[in-house]
Amino acid sequence: MRFVAILVLGSLAMGSAARADQPGPDWMPMEQVKAKVMESGYSQVTKLEADDGQWEGEGIKNGQKMEFHADPKTGAIVREKPDK
Repeated sequence: MRFVAILVLGSLAMGSAARADQPGPDWMPMEQVKAKVMESGYSQVTKLEADDGQWEGEGIKNGQKMEFHADPKTGAIVREKPDK
């Protein structure tokens, strides 16, 4: 019985996490965000996903692999750092 309760709670937690990582209805579409990131100096976008209320991604800028966060509604980069 206890095992079943743990499975149910685990499933609920996983379901909530999956829903939290979906773009909101008023978010800029992924392809438009990629275009904005490319306009800001990236030569390549290798990863882009919705996470924690913003777009998060990786790409190449000035020959260096970078991680970035972009505003979900405008696609503007709000934070970036070298990927280690």
